[in-house]
Parts: sequence; C-alpha cells; structure tokens
Amino acid sequence: MGRSRYEEIAESLRQAIRSGVHPPGSRLPSESDLAAEWGASRGTVRQAVALLASEGLIGSRQGARRVVLRQERRQSFEQLNSFAQWARAMGCEVSSRILTRTTRPSTDEEAARLDVGPGSEVLYVLRLRNLDGEPVMVERTVYADWVAPVVRALPEDCVSIMDSIAESADVVAHYGEHLIDAVAAGSEDARLLRVRRASPLLRQRHLTYTAAGRAIEWTEDRYRAGSVVFNVMNSAAAAPLERRAGPGVAG
Repeated sequence: MGRSRYEEIAESLRQAIRSGVHPPGSRLPSESDLAAEWGASRGTVRQAVALLASEGLIGSRQGARRVVLRQERRQSFEQLNSFAQWARAMGCEVSSRILTRTTRPSTDEEAARLDVGPGSEVLYVLRLRNLDGEPVMVERTVYADWVAPVVRALPEDCVSIMDSIAESADVVAHYGEHLIDAVAAGSEDARLLRVRRASPLLRQRHLTYTAAGRAIEWTEDRYRAGSVVFNVMNSAAAAPLERRAGPGVAG
C-alpha cells in the first residue's frame, strides 16, 4: 500500500532536516509556501508538519512557523536519569520553576504508591519544566514525609530536584517504575503549556525508589505533544522483566 500525500511530504522534510538543508534552530517554510511547493492543500501540509512535531524533529508551538530542533528529543528508559540530566545530554537548555509547594494529606493512590498510611502527610509540588525557553512539561509530584524537608528547602528555580537532594542529603534514586498514556489538557495544563484546552498531552507517571526499595516520590509528568519521544528497546532474547524493588521492601 502506497504512502499518503502527507506522509510523502513529511518524509521529504524529514530527510531535508537530517541532511542539514533545514539546520537546527532554523524555521521551516510557511504552510502556504510548502503547499505551493508540493501542489498540496494546506490541510495536507499541516498533517505532515504535525507528524514531524510528534517525532520531536520540529517544535510544536502553535501560531508560528515551526523551529527545527537540535535533534530528536528521544528519552530512553534504559537508564534512570532525571529530566535535567536527559535534557543536558541532548544539548538542550533546561530550566524549571516551582509553582506550588503544599503539605497535605495523601490521597489513597498516593499512600499506596509511597507505601504510607492512608491520609499520611506528603509534600505536593507543582513545577513547570522548559527546554530552550519553551514550556514542555508540567510536573506534579508528591514526596514522602521523610524527604519532604529537603525538597521544601530548595529554591524555586531548582533545575533538578533529584540531583539536588542527592547532593545535599544523599537521597539517590536507584529504581524506577513508569506508566505512560495520553490525557487531555485541563485548564491549568493548557495555560502553563500554552496549548488549547483538551489538547492531547503525553503523560508519564513514575515512582522512584532508593537502593533499599524505599519510595521517594510519585510523579505525574504531562508533556506537550511533540516535545519529546520516549524510546524503549527490547529483545526476544532478553530475560523476562522483574520488579527489582517495591514499596514493601524495607529501607
């Protein structure tokens, strides 16, 4: 079965980006120019551009000509890295801002994930994460009470909470469990990420543990569409996956 028109346009643009015709930091031609070049409708061109944005090859900001990124923002789960560590490895400028820090009782799900009693006190943190000056992810995290004081003392512009608590309090994440799905942007997400309400967002929920299996944080990250690509490598020859640590392991 042959490729559709928008897929042909996307492949041509993909090759032009990778060969340097459109270098990192440059802007793609406008939709109208691309439509004229390809003899296609703007709707078809818009589909092609949206496909490249979903792959992380171009920026996803609406209302402007798309910017070519340095490279695919591909995040692998092979290693347990913080968002800041991953972004720096990709050559991106990363910044963060803590918007809310609130001590409150845990929900039933939070208590179960952190292996604490129902209604136990946790620290809720809302953060906005930026890459190259653009908002790409809203992060909502709850921290167990034993690590909350360290997090509460960090500055609002702390780039990496995990790196900071590892350095200041020797709280190091060794294991992670990840859940990935898609959700629609609510009012708060839409405002912070500069997208329309109900826009699709990639959601990653993850639980991190110390080497002894003690839960550190339960986090929900919501990424703007096209801002990152998750990469998972697997093999038929690999051993079955095992849960190496969990909330029930003593710390």
